[in-house]
Amino acid sequence: MNRTKKYIFLQHVGIVVMLASLVVSCGLRGASESESLSEEELRLKRACHLDSTFLSTTNIPDSIDNLSAEAWILVEDSSGVIIGAKNADKRMYMASLTKMMTCLLTLEGGKMNDSIEITEDVFLAKDSRVKLGDGYLLGDLLREMMMQSDNDAATALAKYIGGNVESFCTLMNSKATYLSMDSTHFANPNGLPNDSNYSSARDLLILSRYCMSDSVFAEIVGTSFMDIPLTDGRHLPCQNTNLLLTNYEGCIGVKTGYTRQAGYCLASAAERNNKKLFLILLNSRSQSSRFTESATILDYGFCVVDSLNRRKR
Repeated sequence: MNRTKKYIFLQHVGIVVMLASLVVSCGLRGASESESLSEEELRLKRACHLDSTFLSTTNIPDSIDNLSAEAWILVEDSSGVIIGAKNADKRMYMASLTKMMTCLLTLEGGKMNDSIEITEDVFLAKDSRVKLGDGYLLGDLLREMMMQSDNDAATALAKYIGGNVESFCTLMNSKATYLSMDSTHFANPNGLPNDSNYSSARDLLILSRYCMSDSVFAEIVGTSFMDIPLTDGRHLPCQNTNLLLTNYEGCIGVKTGYTRQAGYCLASAAERNNKKLFLILLNSRSQSSRFTESATILDYGFCVVDSLNRRKR
């Protein structure tokens, strides 16, 4: 055990019993209540359930609290226990974390083998890899959008699903209401700068947990590299912008984001020893720091969970 992990373990050794009791009690309640709920009701309940009891009893180590990210929240998924948080309810810009909702609604409203062409009315952003006139199957364009964080792909998908971008944003906001994302408003499908496109770390955590319960969504955001086919036979090589997929043990997703307005953002999910953690990190200072800071916070979370497991043996 390195010094950082040893320090965290020692700091939390007196309170892991409380976390253990929370996990057990959540499991007992969930077992009795789940019998009368539909699959979708269970999915919604699990995504929205967050328990802050543990957070209220502990202090976040300075090595974690003093990271550059303006806001973050870390949760153990099976129990919904919040392990750590900073400014989790503050309304902030979310950049391309917006595309998690775009992907979700596309999966719900489209067919993976539908054909989509990149037309002039959706070919707007200078940083997109899709080109005017390109044709894709919906599922392949969806993968390209999430892996490359492609803004024009998001616009094309929004228009295809909603008829136009404005109608698609209405769908986005209706879904946010359904998920009890009370600090969120969507103004576009890609996260480009807009004062009316905002959320909070807590709301985005709910969204990421809900999205990752969809196996197709999880497969897309967990893919580190893929040659995306076009309908004319060409292929577009795509490297996922989420470097934690290859650089962090157990990482299974989820999405990067950046604009000058929002700073560097990252939604993360990682799984080790049958324990899954979700992390939302907003407005980190640099492209590299969003990954290193996310890894540091995830390490902290797994150290707390490992301490719990040792106590239970």
